[in-house]
Order: sequence, then structure tokens, then C-alpha cells
Amino acid sequence: MQPAPAGAGDSIAKAAGSMSDSNETVALTRDVVAILIPAGTKVELPEGASAEITQALGGSFTIQVQGHLFRINGADADALGKEVLRGPEVADDADDAELEKAVWAQLKTCYDPEIPINIVELGLVYECRLEPLDASNRKAFIRMTLTAPGCGMGEILVNDVKTKTLEVPRVTEADVELTFDPPWSRDMMSESAQLLTGMY
Repeated sequence: MQPAPAGAGDSIAKAAGSMSDSNETVALTRDVVAILIPAGTKVELPEGASAEITQALGGSFTIQVQGHLFRINGADADALGKEVLRGPEVADDADDAELEKAVWAQLKTCYDPEIPINIVELGLVYECRLEPLDASNRKAFIRMTLTAPGCGMGEILVNDVKTKTLEVPRVTEADVELTFDPPWSRDMMSESAQLLTGMY
């Protein structure tokens, strides 16, 4: 997420910039719709285009094409010659505590496209709970924030959270609320995330 010029998120992105694995260059195997970072607009990239993978976390990819950064959804991993990740497996008789644990695990596969730290470690998830819809199915209620209100990738990240949550078996509905009260601060990051970025 690209926040305002002096925003804390920008500092995290800079601090985390050197933490990515060595980049890999691939040719797109087919046309694919990508999300321009940080604007959040959709762009169709053509088959054969040369793409440098700069981040591959949680099943999604950040790529650089002709000097521009784009996000490729995990469902389109094949366009990069990569394998599409399967959703989580949960026991048929899992109780609500186990289902909620699976949802939290899914949230840890959601990453800001510019920062190699998941949204849970970043402290962006304020609440996650399940409520029964019937004897088997559950609805997830998730309240989250962004590192900065003006983040162009906010809607994309919220949709990613909803999609990943609905991959959990028996979670058939997801209500993802975006809030800025309280506003995010770097103090909300986990200790490991603060150490990773040097922001402690």
C-alpha cells in the first residue's frame, strides 16, 4: 500500500525493501489482468511480456513490467508459470475454535504488495470472529485497517481478505469492514515485524 509521502507505511516499505528474495524474470504464458501498484487500477498484460517477480508471498505475486509494479492474484499464478495454491484443509468435525484458527491462518497469507509482511503481523487486523449461520456453516466478521487511509490498494487488500477467508471450509459468508478508528501506527506491528523492518 502506498500511503502519503510521509506516512509510516512508506517507511515500512523502504525498510522492508531489501528483504525480498532474489528476483526472477519470467515471460507471461497468457494474457492476464493485473493490478497496478499503488493506484489499484486493473491493467491487462499481454502474453509474452517480460515480468520480474519482486515478491511472491501468500500465493500472490508482485511483478515489475516495463518499470511499473503490478499485483497478480494467486488464481492467476499459472500466467507466471507458477502453481496455484490450494485452499486450507479443515477436518469435517472441526469446532468453531478450529475454524477461527484456520481463518487467522488464512489472514496470514494476505500480504501488502509492497511490504513482505502479512497483515496480521503488520497489526492491520483488529477483529476476527465467527457466527453460526446454521448447524454447519459460519459467517466471518473481520474488522481491519490500512497503514494509511489514502492507500490505493486498500480495496484490493480487502477483497483478498474476503476471498482467502471464504476458502476456509464451512465459512460461507464473510463481512470485511475497513476502519480507521483507531488509526494504525507502527506500534501495532508484532515484535517480529518490528525487528524485521528495523522499526522498534
